[in-house]
Amino acid sequence: MSGEPDIPREEEQRIDSRIIPVMREAVFMVQMILFRTLKENIALRYQERSGRHHTRLAGAVVNNLFGTHPSDPEVAEFARHNRELVEEELRGLAGRCSQLTPHLTDALRMQTICDNQEGIHSIPSLLMARALGILEEERPLPMPSTFMITVRQLAAEHGLVEPMQPSAGPQDDPS
Repeated sequence: MSGEPDIPREEEQRIDSRIIPVMREAVFMVQMILFRTLKENIALRYQERSGRHHTRLAGAVVNNLFGTHPSDPEVAEFARHNRELVEEELRGLAGRCSQLTPHLTDALRMQTICDNQEGIHSIPSLLMARALGILEEERPLPMPSTFMITVRQLAAEHGLVEPMQPSAGPQDDPS
């Protein structure tokens, strides 16, 4: 096992720049699903805390895992003041969200590929995921289209988007 997670090298993986925004949208959808799952889990474990606390803690964990900066300054402030709690939640992520680890693995890898295409270094997110036990290193990297379809299906299961309907084939054309 090498020191860095297995991700495609820049020379091996050039992506059409038109696909990057769509892939980023799929990564964001996985983040939303993780956020909702975490928020529900946190609400069950911290019933004495407010809904705002649950929301901020879940947001801080997702931002930390994906290496993103919160758009809400209150979430950033919360994360700074509750660093130990955020780290505790991160350490428990593998056990609490095990059903999402394949999707988190794919999303983190796709984010890294998109970032690489745009000159951003985001390997630390993969290294953190590995250390937290949520990076399935043996999992094959999906093709971008497969990743996006899988995420759409997952989002439909979580009620974030409408399920995809099969398109009518030529044999179904009434004309």
